[in-house]
Amino acid sequence: MVVSLDFELLWGVFDRVDWREKKEYFLNTRKTVPLILQLFEKYEISCTWATVGMLFNESWEEWNLNIPEVLPGYKNRELSAYSYGKSIQNKETEELCFAPGLIKRINETLGQEVGTHTYSHYYCLEPGQTVESFKYDLVTSKKLMEKFGIQPKSLVFPRNQFNKRYLQTCKEVGIETVRTNPNVWYWNNAQTDSLPQKIFRTGDAYIGLNNKSYKDVPEIAHGIFAQKASRLLRPNSGKKLLDDMRLKRIVSEMTYAAKNKEIYHLWWHPHNFGGNPAKSLTELEFLLKHYQFCQDNWGFKSITMKDIQKSLSQE
Repeated sequence: MVVSLDFELLWGVFDRVDWREKKEYFLNTRKTVPLILQLFEKYEISCTWATVGMLFNESWEEWNLNIPEVLPGYKNRELSAYSYGKSIQNKETEELCFAPGLIKRINETLGQEVGTHTYSHYYCLEPGQTVESFKYDLVTSKKLMEKFGIQPKSLVFPRNQFNKRYLQTCKEVGIETVRTNPNVWYWNNAQTDSLPQKIFRTGDAYIGLNNKSYKDVPEIAHGIFAQKASRLLRPNSGKKLLDDMRLKRIVSEMTYAAKNKEIYHLWWHPHNFGGNPAKSLTELEFLLKHYQFCQDNWGFKSITMKDIQKSLSQE
């Protein structure tokens, strides 16, 4: 089992929300991160935390010093984290945008990998951005990570905007593996989702075949390996029937993967727990208990994105 978390705080959704209305949500998220780590330690779960590089900054002062020389020239300017960041600089927003203490705690916890989610939550399929600006973004993220003693090996593309043309740049900064989208039509073109895609993705969270796990992690280009996401752990909805169906679906898929010696890649955002932290953590522990059951009965094991290739070669 592979678990990856897209650790973003406000940088992941700044173009979709008003930070004033979401302040408590993100403060809740900060509180849940240590609790997630405690559960991972309890059930011996390895996890890759794909972390937005801007979170490594201590303050707006440091953030301003780390703006890259070349910025993404999105045609939709509302997507620019740099324009947005310049407009919200005050002490109140720092907790929503920076988390070096949490990153250090993650990095010091047994079994955890800190990967990259690019520096600025970079959108690799948006009109206007280029390979050059992507490289400046990724190099900036790597520089900050190295100050924490971290060499990034795993990358998750923000908003699942996987761009194969950018893998050469990933290789140049030391990336070895990336998460890609499920190989089904309703996960194609993550940049411009159609209504049918959204409907089928939602429905698939509750019903469907056990066909989300897989056996191989292929090399896709430049010595980089692709790991398909299997299942997004959606937020608790507060609707018991739907939430029970959603968890039952994950349990069934996890069991199938364990029995058939396949890879099951579960992912979510830590901020998905911000709306209802207590219920979200209870659901997570329920799933981790089932992982432990699969481990005891079929030798299912937990591993990070960066170590999956080594694990497969040993089998």
